[in-house]
This record gives sequence, C-alpha cells and structure tokens, in this order.
Amino acid sequence: MLSLRLARGSRPAVLLRRALVVVAAAAASFLLLCALGFAAGHPTEPRGGVARLLWCVVPLAATIHLTVTVARADPGTRPSSGLSAVGLGPVRSALLAATGAALSCAAGSGLALLTFLHLRGGFGGSWLLWAGSGAAGRALGAGRPLPLAGAITLVALVPVVAGAVCAAVLWPRATGDGRTTADARPGTTPTVATGAVGPLPDRTASGLPWGIALTAAGLALEAYAGSGAAPRHDALFHLPGRLGDTPPGAVGGWALTMAGLVLAGPGLTHLCGWLLAVGRPGALRLLAGRVLQQEAGLIGRPVGVLCAIASSGYAVARLGGTGSGRSGDQLLGPLTVLGAALVVVCALATTLTAALEARAARRRTTDALLRLGAPSRLLRGAAAVRAAALVALLSPLTLAVAHLTTLPVSH
Repeated sequence: MLSLRLARGSRPAVLLRRALVVVAAAAASFLLLCALGFAAGHPTEPRGGVARLLWCVVPLAATIHLTVTVARADPGTRPSSGLSAVGLGPVRSALLAATGAALSCAAGSGLALLTFLHLRGGFGGSWLLWAGSGAAGRALGAGRPLPLAGAITLVALVPVVAGAVCAAVLWPRATGDGRTTADARPGTTPTVATGAVGPLPDRTASGLPWGIALTAAGLALEAYAGSGAAPRHDALFHLPGRLGDTPPGAVGGWALTMAGLVLAGPGLTHLCGWLLAVGRPGALRLLAGRVLQQEAGLIGRPVGVLCAIASSGYAVARLGGTGSGRSGDQLLGPLTVLGAALVVVCALATTLTAALEARAARRRTTDALLRLGAPSRLLRGAAAVRAAALVALLSPLTLAVAHLTTLPVSH
C-alpha cells in the first residue's frame, strides 16, 4: 500500500519511467508466452520451443536492467529522515523499491497475458485470426490447450526476478569509509565533488582488464568455432537467412564478446575521462574529464550495453539479409522485431535514466559553481565535450569489435 501511495504522489517524469517499466515487462512476458504457445502448438518440435525460450533471455535481461535503473533513480525510495522516522531505514527502503518494481512488472505481465490470450482466440476470436490466414494463431498455438503451470510460471517470472534483483542491488552494504551504499545514493548526502554516484574511480577502472579479456575470449571462441563445419538444419540454435550458417560455438563466442563490452563499459568511460583531463587541460576539459571519471560507475554500464547492441545490430545487418529459414521463419518476423525493439528501447531508456540520475547527483556542485561565477555555457560545454569524447572513443571500438565478430561467419 505504501508503494502505491508513493507512486501516486510521484512527479510526472517518475510516473513516465514506471509506465515504461510496465510496457517493457509486458513485452518481455509476451515473448515468453509466445514461446510457450509455440511449444504447445508444435509438440513434435521441442527444439523450436526451447530455442525461442532461450532467445527471450536477452529481452528479459534488458527489461530487468531497466527496472533496476528506474528503481535506483526513484526519489520516493531513497533513505530520508521522514522515512527513517516511521521506521523505514535503508533495508526497508530497498525492500520498498523492490516491491514497487515487482508491482510494476506484475501489471505489465497481466497485460501481456490478456493480450496473448486474446490473440490466441481465447476470448472468442482475435482480429489477427479474422484478418489473416491464421498464421499468427498457429505460431501462438491457437486451438491447443495451454499448460497452466507453465503459463503461471512465465507470467510470474519477470516480476519475481525484477523484485529479487532490485532488492539485491539496492541492499545496503558497507563501502569501507564508514558509510553504506544507501548513504552514497545520489541525492542522499552533500558532496564536495560531483557526488558518490557509483563505485570509486579506481574500482570502476579495475573492471576494464576483465572486460577486455572476456571480449578477447569471445572473439577467439568465434574464430575457433567458425572454422569448423556448418551446423545441421535441425540444430537447436538454427537461425534464418545467412545467420543459419552460424555454428553454436560462434553464438557462445558472440555472447562472451557482448558480455565483455558491457563489463568494460565503466572502465572505458573512466578511461575517456582520464584522456580528457590528461596533460595540462583548461577549465573546460578538466571539468568534463573529472565529472566523466566520477560518473563512470553510473553511466558506464548502460553505455557498454549500447555498444553491445550496436555491435550486434551491425552483425545482424551484415549477415542477416531477408532470407527464410526452417519452417518458413523469416529473420525479421513480428516477434523478432518486438524483441529487438524492446532491447533497444530499454537500453536507450536506461542510459537516459542514468544520465538524469548523474545530473541530479551533481546538482549541488553545479549550484556551487554558478554561485562562484562560472558561466552556464561552461557547464553546457563540458556536457557536450563529455558526450563527444564518449562517441569519439567508443564508436570506432564498437565498429572494430562488430567487424571482428562477423569475420568468422562471413568467411
């Protein structure tokens, strides 16, 4: 009840982010239910249902990432004197944020279930079945009984996982300087610099070697798997178009490469800030570099996700084409477009939310600089320099990784 009251009294921007979480959860749950419907409608093709369920992992991860970012940036769940006065300390505030995230995802999962049942004709027919040839109904398993336990499990999967991950991420921990991670959340404590909005710069940069190693391991696995024989047409990870010639080992190498880009995101962001402030910089470069280093722990991971998505999009555009695969499955079918759009929208929304959270964290520093006489154009110029530096550093890196990813398959 308290979560609903806090949601009702939130600002429009906060409500918009929560509505986006509801839509993302609905899309992810709908994709999971579509995989279940295909398995129910095609009992003789168990590999197809399992493969569709496995490909739902990426949209599910994007949805969970967005949910955690929105819950962390929600001002209604941050520790405050008012909440502490009524017994809501850091632990209960984390549980409150997790409960709110789970409720938002549960609303989206309910909408997805209703939409899925309507498209299958469970409510007396569907406009898709009337307007078309019934291909949508066959893909969703229309006319076949839906396993009740499987449907309940998949509907509850997104809310349960989102709530558990939010509670684990927001749970207060000691930071080593006598404070907890809840005290270091943006907006909870005044700071001299730009605010403790993420891991310390040295801890943030420490993840860069691991990200590079994981990316290199993924590229090596792709090269090794790509030199082998082509997969059978009845393989579990058979893909349509030219992607159908991709060996399963290359798919695993691609996953490792993308995970390495995400892991290296904070370190690359910190490195970009260090390059801006290296040497004898002026006020503009110094301010842009120091802020980028301080905020690397907050915006670095979403930036790494964007790089991974851009690299994957390049690979699909280069290798995909418009061919058809087994059973007439086209590469750019409606469910594929829905999943890709969900991942892209979640990544963009997560990056924007993290940027707004970082901006709110350094508001005290911005006000102090303005009181000291710093021109507002200096702050706008520093923001533009940070964005340009990230694009200049990460764009060629992402393009190079994407090109190396496609080499084993294209040759």
